[in-house]
Amino acid sequence: MLLAVDIGNTKIKAAVFEDDVLLERFVFDKNDTEVTIENIFKSYTEITVSVISSVGKDAPELLLELGKRGRLVMIDRDLKYPFTNKYATPATLGVDRMVLSAGAVLLYPGKNRLVIDAGTCVTYDFIDSNDNYLGGAISPGLQLRYNAMHNFTAKLPLLYPEMPKEYIGDTTAGSMHSGVVNGMLYELEGFVEQYNEQYQGLTIILTGGDADFLAKRLKNTIFANSNFLLESLNLLYLYTIKND
Repeated sequence: MLLAVDIGNTKIKAAVFEDDVLLERFVFDKNDTEVTIENIFKSYTEITVSVISSVGKDAPELLLELGKRGRLVMIDRDLKYPFTNKYATPATLGVDRMVLSAGAVLLYPGKNRLVIDAGTCVTYDFIDSNDNYLGGAISPGLQLRYNAMHNFTAKLPLLYPEMPKEYIGDTTAGSMHSGVVNGMLYELEGFVEQYNEQYQGLTIILTGGDADFLAKRLKNTIFANSNFLLESLNLLYLYTIKND
């Protein structure tokens, strides 16, 4: 068994895999690390390796706990990936984006793929049908947009993502929800339309903490999978074993 761990900007997400089957998923704060890891390994005594990807701040307690319990693999840019990286500044490409792109290549071979990760930031990553990673885009996520309006104005309240009741907001809160959520949806649909115009047979994967929230309102055909990064960590590890 394998434990895949994603250290994000706000939460730590983990999942237990047996081969390519996800058995259970966990989400926890860094201050709950010791108890959570102990409970995971009590429930799944056959875990032999932990695979970690990190975009957030270091979590030394987590690494210490996992290091005590078997093999620990930190995913970095030097790993063998199933695509050719054509990013102009490869040293600046986030490992999380590389992992998601690897998962898209391994799960959807021979396709043009666009991976959209809707989390703290929204990242767009495109890999063509010849397995060339070309790049994408980065924009603020839903909560960042709410936070920005609250932090950089004198009177706008701090709100949290909520589907607007009406297209035309008739209150300040309603107007903010309409602007943030509809603005995000228009952004996503605009990017997807642009890629669809240029690339045939586009496969779109929507993931991240806000994936399910947004997927309900998107018109385009997408695969919404909030666990895609964890699944991609597992797939990438299995790929490296076969190609080591």
